Amino acid sequence: MTTTGRVRAEFTAAGKSFLRRRTAVFFTFFFPVLLIVIFGVLVGTQPTGGGLFSKAPGYYVPAYLAVVVLLTPLSRVGSTVARFRDGSRFEKLATTPLTRPEWLLAHTLVNVVVIGLASLIILVLVVFVTGANISLSLAVVPFVAVAVALFCGLGALIGSLAGSTDGVIAASNAIGLPLLFLSETFISPDLLPGWFRPVMNLSPLTYFARGVRNLTFADGPWTFDFVVLCAVAVVVFALGAYALPETD
Repeated sequence: MTTTGRVRAEFTAAGKSFLRRRTAVFFTFFFPVLLIVIFGVLVGTQPTGGGLFSKAPGYYVPAYLAVVVLLTPLSRVGSTVARFRDGSRFEKLATTPLTRPEWLLAHTLVNVVVIGLASLIILVLVVFVTGANISLSLAVVPFVAVAVALFCGLGALIGSLAGSTDGVIAASNAIGLPLLFLSETFISPDLLPGWFRPVMNLSPLTYFARGVRNLTFADGPWTFDFVVLCAVAVVVFALGAYALPETD
């Protein structure tokens, strides 16, 4: 079997596994919808009021996308690695031609498809529910795909290093929640202390948020953010694949 065949077979198996997990499906597709309803409709934005949600609705499009782009890969891939370790699945996979990078690539592709669909739903809802005035660009697609690959690699690292599934969940939340709110997503830089703003540049999610915001709302340059995101994604994905256990 070729590399393409091995990846396709694992992709099919991983996709079916995701569909069987109703909780995963719910949080992937409906949790962001709940956030849009809460923050975009019930709370609403106040462009002239100052404070949180003081920007126009279109400003927060990257924030809503970041919820699924960041949290879903961290939890799903991390938990999958932990389950495979607990079930001695990696020991069985070591007897097959499927390599660790191929395994991670297949699961990353599943996440790209699933999160891509969730992102499309989010964009449609943001426009029709909050009245956001945004520009739709096909360049958002590679931003989402690369960011998903990056955080799948990070999820693989977490799943490989954490001792249990509970440890994966705790580590994913400890890493994901600060990144989600401190990466120019829901909280704009002007609301944070001046000394902390340079720290935001250390978060890869910042480059995703900036790039997508410039594409959809601010009409600014986005190439640099995409290049940085790609470079970090390659490194993190490679580290995640290397960290996957060959045996239990």
